Amino acid sequence: MDKLLIEGGTPLYGEAAISGAKNAALPLLCAALLTHEPLTLTNVPNLNDVGTMLKLLEQMGVKVSRERNNGGLTLTLDASGLDNPVAPYEMVKTMRASILVLGPLVARCGEAKVSLPGGCAIGARPVDQHIKGLTAMGAETNVEHGYVHAKAPRLKGARLFTDMVTVTGTENLMMAACLADGETVIENAAREPEVVDLANCLVAMGAQISGAGTDVIRIRGVAQLHGATHRIMPDRIETGTYLCAAAAAGGEIRLTGTSASYLDVVIDKLMDAGCDIRVERDAILLKAPQKPISVSLRTSPYPAFPTDMQAQFMALNCVADGTAVIRETIFENRYMHAVELIRLGADIKIDGNTAVVKGVAKLDGATVMATDLRASASLVIAGLVAQGETLIERIYHLDRGYENLDQKLAALGAKVRRVK
Repeated sequence: MDKLLIEGGTPLYGEAAISGAKNAALPLLCAALLTHEPLTLTNVPNLNDVGTMLKLLEQMGVKVSRERNNGGLTLTLDASGLDNPVAPYEMVKTMRASILVLGPLVARCGEAKVSLPGGCAIGARPVDQHIKGLTAMGAETNVEHGYVHAKAPRLKGARLFTDMVTVTGTENLMMAACLADGETVIENAAREPEVVDLANCLVAMGAQISGAGTDVIRIRGVAQLHGATHRIMPDRIETGTYLCAAAAAGGEIRLTGTSASYLDVVIDKLMDAGCDIRVERDAILLKAPQKPISVSLRTSPYPAFPTDMQAQFMALNCVADGTAVIRETIFENRYMHAVELIRLGADIKIDGNTAVVKGVAKLDGATVMATDLRASASLVIAGLVAQGETLIERIYHLDRGYENLDQKLAALGAKVRRVK
């Protein structure tokens, strides 16, 4: 199993290209299930999770053609031969996002059988909101032997209210509603940019959707959707991760093919930490301070501070001047990286969903273990700053969400390499 060896203490200089967003790509791949015609997606990130989702779609009868070009990966998905609306446990256990096939399959095939998902070990991400929504739209749903089984001759438009803001829940129900009979209103909808990206693609396929990006989304069902071509939005979390890495390690970097428009809060926090940031139309420049200043934060659904950037800011706070208080309100047990950061010499106290991080003069390299995708990114950031060598084990977590992380960091001057 690959490990990542980092020799710390080198500032980052240069330019890195940001990939397409993983959290936009996965629902967009599932949107192909809604039509008999080919859907072409460009700027697809080449990640393990994307590969897993493609395997899942292929075993359902979707034909996938891949084309590599300078701007990343282009995929064309043809679901005209869709004949097996089942997502088995073997395919689903490694990735929670597989639940996103549920809505499109019920809408298009009239039934679906999807294993309850696995994925990162961070808390109870409730699938019940998805089931509740489909039931309200007239589907007959039951959960037995670890599978969600849903059936409906044709879904009916309904007024849906989710008990909590759920991104995949919003996406699943929005896709299902595109082919439902009548109008569906999703209240308390997730406002994330990835939801908007999915809605834009669905509209290009002929769906009638308004309100994406607000907490009330309206979808008027149509008889069928057609093919389209859609460019996946840039990955805002990957962007934020590289910005944090440079803020912690020092130096000056320029990130291309990305936008600051989805990252207001993160950029504000980095400026509070003392970074000098300039925003171009599709690039962001960051110049790190001599020593960053501690920044406190509280995670909340978009447009507030993203939970997926919490670990990276914890790593930055470990080497900052002062004390920061971090409150995690989205996922329980999302401080698993703290224990590993402490192994590198960080001063962190955890109490429930609150972490108090006191900046230290230096971190020392050690062997640490990645526990989930974003936690592994925080260990990379800490490793870039730590004195000596840091060895990060279980980096398959990183490969689920960061395309060529080691190569991109090496191009910025970091001393980082994969070892067996």
